[in-house]
Amino acid sequence: MKRYLILLLFTFQGLLAQVQFEARVSKNTLGLNERLRVDFIMNVDGDNFDQPSFDGFKLVAGPSQQISQSWVNGRSSFQKIYSYILQPAQKGSVIIKQAAIEYNGQIYKTNPIKVTVTNAVAQERDPNDRPQGSGNELLQLVAEVSKTNPYLNEPITVVYKLYFNGIGVTGFKEVAKPKYNDFWNQNIEVKQLAIEEGNFQGQRCYYVVLKKTILYPQKSGKLTIEPFSLDIGVQLPTNRRDMFGQMIITEDNKIVSAGARTINVKPLPETGKPESFTGAVGKFNFTVTPTKTTLKSGESLDLMVSATGNGNMKLFTLPKPVVPNALEMYDPVHDENVSTALSGMSGKISDKYTIVPQYKGKYAIKPMTFSYFDLSSGSYRTITTKEIMIDVLDGPTLAEANPSTASKNVIAEKEQFKYNKTKTILVPIAKNDFYGSNLYYTLLFLPFAIIPIIILAKKRKEAIDGDVTGNRIRMNNKLAKKYLSQAKKQLNNKEAFYIALEKAMHNFLKAKLHIETSEMSKANIQELLLSRNANPEAVQDFINLTENCEFARYAPASSASIQQDYDKAVLIISALEKQIV
Repeated sequence: MKRYLILLLFTFQGLLAQVQFEARVSKNTLGLNERLRVDFIMNVDGDNFDQPSFDGFKLVAGPSQQISQSWVNGRSSFQKIYSYILQPAQKGSVIIKQAAIEYNGQIYKTNPIKVTVTNAVAQERDPNDRPQGSGNELLQLVAEVSKTNPYLNEPITVVYKLYFNGIGVTGFKEVAKPKYNDFWNQNIEVKQLAIEEGNFQGQRCYYVVLKKTILYPQKSGKLTIEPFSLDIGVQLPTNRRDMFGQMIITEDNKIVSAGARTINVKPLPETGKPESFTGAVGKFNFTVTPTKTTLKSGESLDLMVSATGNGNMKLFTLPKPVVPNALEMYDPVHDENVSTALSGMSGKISDKYTIVPQYKGKYAIKPMTFSYFDLSSGSYRTITTKEIMIDVLDGPTLAEANPSTASKNVIAEKEQFKYNKTKTILVPIAKNDFYGSNLYYTLLFLPFAIIPIIILAKKRKEAIDGDVTGNRIRMNNKLAKKYLSQAKKQLNNKEAFYIALEKAMHNFLKAKLHIETSEMSKANIQELLLSRNANPEAVQDFINLTENCEFARYAPASSASIQQDYDKAVLIISALEKQIV
């Protein structure tokens, strides 16, 4: 009897036990290049576990299952855990949706969890989180900044290098592009990715220069260069070996980030700043050159105002000349012959003014001043040109009796009609009757001649309109070639071709799925295309070709393979155009 009472007591205790089912995350805020652990924990052995879809994340590992059961002082405890490792696929607030289990005929669900994904962060390598192998594996993206405390408009360079050692790199794609708010910036082309030997924090390794950028700060104070992040395909060594004794290599993807960099920009000194300073920073020469100084009435001259040297050539304005009222000066034609390298901008900028004299006489163009801030000396420099004298040999003269009329450009009375023609040549007008002329008969019979052409054109149009399948194919091919027109122009230029091809594929998605570039994750594209009745094989071909564009830009490729990629893109876009509803 006692045994039955104990059994009844345990049964009653089990009925009173409250079912607990919850979700826990390792952190609620993480960087785009960090990983998140999600645990679904229950205190009963629930059935039919239904995991969420993890939208906005890429599943790295899982589910892994843990079960523990113990008896303490006559009480039993049970715990089952489903664990997942996730990688963020986008920035912003992401919701981990509800998971569900079934227990004793009832459905239990977890609460949704909000996770905030920020920019990628710089990470220190965890010695306990290394791949198996020699222990010297390295994969680090670094932004090397030439100067962190420049003057306003002083050039600085940012070189992005990928350091690696003991890890095979199979390809990469950009996850987050660096943003240069409050900087004038220009990328310096990296023509070929070259692997070089180097040193990173005392460790011998290899590195590749991925990106070079020249920056000119346009605002003083603390400015931030946002992170540059890459999703890199890697091959990792393990401690396992195959039947031939060779080390087994596993493939994985890792997201690395250069991290944000802060630049402390110094303002230009106010002490000694000239009134003629318009923002030029660097080292310059300044000249004012006329094409001629002696001219006749009706002629014109060009006044060339130019600055040459090294500095922020495109970021300041040249001074404007001051000329007498008797010289009519037109708006300038601006010209730039500037090259940009890692050392900064250099070259020549100029304003060409066309000047037309109105009256006979000698006129002076006042000296011009140009000021710039010299970085080498940390002070302002001013260049002053010489006065230019213009001699007009003939033409109308200014009214000397009333000097006030001179400023109004009044012409002497006897010169008012100097350029008017005094002789007129009259041409007789011949009158011809329209009735009975060749034009009359042509216009009369032209409609009868056009009628057969209209009938044939109408029949051809009806035949084309009736060919629904043919029209659809022609329209799809036309749209595909429209998206890929720019890529076709670059078939002989590998890097430009793959840049244009990737852009065309993105533009196709934007037009058909109405999404932005920030939403173009692999999972999101696949889900949207499949939901629009696209063929899974065509979707996978589209994603594979898009991912291959970035790697193919730097990999060796023949003209035949480039043509094959172009033909493949035409077929894929045509197929998706027919399938998407």
